[in-house]
Amino acid sequence: MKKKELDKRKKFMLELLGDPIYKPMRLRELAVLLRLDKGQRKDLYEVLDELSLEGKVAMDDKGRYVKASGKWKQKKKNESRQERRSANKGKRDGHEVSIDKNEEELHGKNVVEGTFIGHHKGFGFVVIEGEEEDVFIPEDDTGTAMHQDRVRIVIKEGQKDGKRREGTVVKVLERGMPNIVGTFQCNRDYGFVISDNPKFSKDVFIPKRDSKGVKNGDKVVVEITDYGTKNKSPEGRVTEILGNCKAPGTDILAIVKSFGIPSEFPQRVTAQAERVPDHVLEADMAGRMDLRRLETVTIDGEDAKDLDDAISLTKEGGIYHLGVHIADVSNYVQEGSALDREALKRGTSVYLADRVIPMLPERLSNGICSLNQGQDRLALSCLMDVDESGRVVSHRIAETIICVDERMSYTAVKGILEGTDAELKSRYGDLIPMFFRMKDLSAAIRSSRHHRGSIDFDFPESKIILNDAGRAVDIQPYEANVATRIIEDFMLLANETVAKEYCKDDIPFVYRTHENPDPEKVESLLTLLRNQGVKVQKAKEEISPKEIQEILASIEGMPNEPLISRLTLRTMKQAKYTTECSGHFGLAAKYYCHFTSPIRRYPDLQIHRIIKDNLRGRLARSGRTEHYQEILDEVARQSSVCERRSEEAERESDKLKKAEYMSYHLGEEFEGIISGVTGWGLYVELPNTVEGLVHVNTLRDDFYVFDQESYELRGDLTKKTYGLGQKVRIRVEDADTMLKTVDFVLVEER
Repeated sequence: MKKKELDKRKKFMLELLGDPIYKPMRLRELAVLLRLDKGQRKDLYEVLDELSLEGKVAMDDKGRYVKASGKWKQKKKNESRQERRSANKGKRDGHEVSIDKNEEELHGKNVVEGTFIGHHKGFGFVVIEGEEEDVFIPEDDTGTAMHQDRVRIVIKEGQKDGKRREGTVVKVLERGMPNIVGTFQCNRDYGFVISDNPKFSKDVFIPKRDSKGVKNGDKVVVEITDYGTKNKSPEGRVTEILGNCKAPGTDILAIVKSFGIPSEFPQRVTAQAERVPDHVLEADMAGRMDLRRLETVTIDGEDAKDLDDAISLTKEGGIYHLGVHIADVSNYVQEGSALDREALKRGTSVYLADRVIPMLPERLSNGICSLNQGQDRLALSCLMDVDESGRVVSHRIAETIICVDERMSYTAVKGILEGTDAELKSRYGDLIPMFFRMKDLSAAIRSSRHHRGSIDFDFPESKIILNDAGRAVDIQPYEANVATRIIEDFMLLANETVAKEYCKDDIPFVYRTHENPDPEKVESLLTLLRNQGVKVQKAKEEISPKEIQEILASIEGMPNEPLISRLTLRTMKQAKYTTECSGHFGLAAKYYCHFTSPIRRYPDLQIHRIIKDNLRGRLARSGRTEHYQEILDEVARQSSVCERRSEEAERESDKLKKAEYMSYHLGEEFEGIISGVTGWGLYVELPNTVEGLVHVNTLRDDFYVFDQESYELRGDLTKKTYGLGQKVRIRVEDADTMLKTVDFVLVEER
């Protein structure tokens, strides 16, 4: 938390603790009062800890927080002096005494291992796998641990009930951040790098000899060469200069580097890509089903260049013949090659505000592997016979060769199907019957999926428009339409069909798994919904996808629909890649995999190899089955890790550009809807998808307390309330591109 945000929250907590109606509470009780989730509780502890250090807040003998008296402030100062004297005794000959303890010293103590999560104030938290609550590490007990380090800690004994567990770092087992990205600050003979990640709390000292001539204010990548000691800064050397922090694209590049996303291909990989032919060779066509005369189209966004799926659709009687044709990337990326190793390392393509970082070099992703119009291309096709109810009655997976007739955009197909563009109808006249067949089949498939309980979270995505200098000049909601739904429905059907075949045949495979939500989180959600006046029922101990679907249907059109939908989504677990076919909760699908995007997702590429080995009869010989059994767990794990990394980087990129866009509109007024309510204030979402915070301490007319039953901020005196879905008018107060946050103030209630 940056200083500006911290000061606002400290002021709010002092007002709360000093209010005559406040009764002393423990940390957990305060968190419940303010309706904070696990991540926000860390912020609450930080605020209370800061106020304690300043002598403004105290803790009574029952572990409850109160506003500090004068006597307690003096006691705190005396304790601080004593702590400093004790720390000085720990030095020997100018060196820090090592806190690494041998096994004998740790015998009988509560020793655990976990990941250290740092804080810019010096303290931290240790997240222990499998445990809900983390462990607080005071600044004096962190040793040399830094953000993301794997550490061993001792849990302190004799702590009071209700108080957060505290621990001491006794050994750093593994360093988590060998490199950091930050801003260089130059002194006469040396410099420091301030990390972009505030959780890496120490500035890194850079000797002049290791600065590479970097200039003041440049964004740089630094390799840490010495992690320092408690009283000595880490030391490092500049390995890459990204450019001045104000130069176009440097902000996004810094995000790319901070997440460790490979942005350039090694020479060996590019050299191998250059040797790949730019057209289909006659030898590669041998033995394939020739579908080049089949009417086939791609449907993508206007800017898409890596086209990895094409569609064909005919109908005979009551049966649709649907072909989902996927680029045969595995023909050009051989297992174990430099191209393949780099693709696995990247795991996925990354789509940021101003750039795409592809999984494969552009010569492949935009060239021979892309299903470009009028070009012969190798494909792996899932050919399905689907009845009018949207059910697959038979299918075949085959190696094929195709030639796309038209490269269509979502906008064009939407215009044709909705009859809004006569010119489009004239231009694509021969294809129009197929598009209307697609619309009908898509509706049948979607209805079938809905009937079994598939959950549809239809949130508008953000489309951020940048100018030539890389600055955000507009933000628009990017919503689904009839054309995007066609492609989504056909791809989902192909993914399910392929997964079902390989799961039933018990062949080693990579599946897309979405586990059932945690019962405790579901119960919390249901309690909230009931308090919001939503009637909910749950037949069994675990909620079903159908019951979630019914909840979402019951709130459709309500003012608080967007917020309840988001809260419901947060209750869900994250999907991941596994080698076990355990189903997809959100889709209410017993079988599911990712088959349709091998240009930009490694799991798709991997299962294409398995499918081709199976089609060619190679699984039963040459040890291929055993080979896949050995490697697929790691493929699934690595792909899941890379996917999380990509999603986080994309979110940070969007947050940065949204804050940048709103920084050009300071003082302007907009209408929005309250999308979230917490003890800190109100989150307001604008029609362009930008969300900002109205801090509770800016609501001047009363003292507001969070009512967890009604999910409202309620005025203590006026009883005025602010709740979910309420329309409000706001003024843009602040937009911080460093913090990636936007602050609003209310102008008037609507």
